[in-house]
Amino acid sequence: MSTFTSILCAILAAILLAYRHSRKRRLGPLPPGPQGWPFIGNLLDMPTTYHWLTFSDWSQRWGDIVSVTILGQPMVILNSPKDAMAILEKKSAITSDRASLPVAGDMIGWSRAMVLAPYGDRLREMRKMFAQVLASRQRFERFHALVEGETQHFLLGLRTRTDSLVHDLHRLAGSSMVAITYGYKVRGDDDHLIQIVDKAMADFTEASAPGTYLADIFPFLCHIPSWVPGAQWRRKVAEQSKNFDRMADIPFNWVKAQMNAGTALPSVASALLEGSDGPEKEELIKMASASLYAGGADTTVAAMTSFFLAMSCFPEAQRKAQAEIDALIGNSRLPTLKDRDALPYLNALMLEVLRWIPVAPMGFPHKLIEDDFLEGYFLPKGTLVVANIWNFLHDPQTYTDPMTFNPDRFVPTESKEAERDPRDFCFGFGRRRCPGIVFAEESMFALFSMVLAVYDISKATENGKVVEPLMEGQGTIISHPAPFGLTVTPRSDKAQVLLNGLADATHASSQ
Repeated sequence: MSTFTSILCAILAAILLAYRHSRKRRLGPLPPGPQGWPFIGNLLDMPTTYHWLTFSDWSQRWGDIVSVTILGQPMVILNSPKDAMAILEKKSAITSDRASLPVAGDMIGWSRAMVLAPYGDRLREMRKMFAQVLASRQRFERFHALVEGETQHFLLGLRTRTDSLVHDLHRLAGSSMVAITYGYKVRGDDDHLIQIVDKAMADFTEASAPGTYLADIFPFLCHIPSWVPGAQWRRKVAEQSKNFDRMADIPFNWVKAQMNAGTALPSVASALLEGSDGPEKEELIKMASASLYAGGADTTVAAMTSFFLAMSCFPEAQRKAQAEIDALIGNSRLPTLKDRDALPYLNALMLEVLRWIPVAPMGFPHKLIEDDFLEGYFLPKGTLVVANIWNFLHDPQTYTDPMTFNPDRFVPTESKEAERDPRDFCFGFGRRRCPGIVFAEESMFALFSMVLAVYDISKATENGKVVEPLMEGQGTIISHPAPFGLTVTPRSDKAQVLLNGLADATHASSQ
């Protein structure tokens, strides 16, 4: 089949798909939205970057519920938290499916993991597994020492590594994640297991991005042999599939070997395997374990990076959090996760970081498994529903002066209640809500509290002039702050003493 023939087939498939959807009996009007073109619909209207800002602008013209059609696929964009709660929470039984991504999901294998798993018994069973070990802060206590130990290691030399901040945060998140998931202790920056997992995650980010593969729009292309001209992409996908299998299999088999030898450390995988009763259950445990890293590593890094940006830009909030730490703990030790409930302002600062630059500003699309209605509009079966989480978290009707970084909004006083908890939105909705929330919060709190206990963070300078960073997120599915520099210095001589003691203890434990 020639490249021209492939393109022609793709065009004919698009025409037939659009015709099929146009003939579908409608039980009411679709929500309003931009006027599309014949056959391709609103394909040319869709933004390539900063989707949340475009969708927010659309809501000013067409209302809180906007619909588009892309090559016959209806998509509804929700710009109001009320509407998101009405359909994604209250009707989660019919809105918890995922959009089909033939390449990333079926060809590479990510539909076996939770992020792209179709809604059904298999997904529900994996979520139950998470709940057994990660559903509450009390159940997570067994992992406190792991998280705190990795965070303490990150503190050492931070002031000299500000140029590699994001890289070091990736290592922190990755090492914490594999320790909790598999009981595996990372060995250096070039650890082979971290490299395996990072490679698979980079593949997923690329393969799941809109427009990467034409086969996601025209699935019949998945069946064209790789030797056909124009189908060389299949060879790359085959290698990505091997990377996915390595990510799932290698650490899981390592845990099983450690358990057989009686040397396994406490971990999510080992805890679940203790109650395993067959190969089907083991496969679910393996995929649930792989999903923990896939769902948490990059998102946690994005939130941690936003924290450093916020502290460099808003010194008043930094000083207030440091004063709270000093009043409770003094300067003779580092904070621990057991101190969390006694540090309300630091908890509020964490919430504001999550609200200010949301990690997943558009979430991940939900898919309706049957027809439904919302505010009088008809949503046919198969409709993709996208929640504009960024808009929810920057809505002036929900948050006072929402573009301003202000942790005090989440601290109740006698004269005002705390504003709405951003965790109602930023971790997703319904039966697709992130099951690793506790891990994310505990990891962030450990980092925020320990860094602020011993370091001052400020903007970078060049040639004696302050470099003003951009205060915005960038990306598609996961939003990271735009690259920025910063300056990190120990807060005091006593803080340096703490760091020196930490370095000595780390050195002694490695001997």
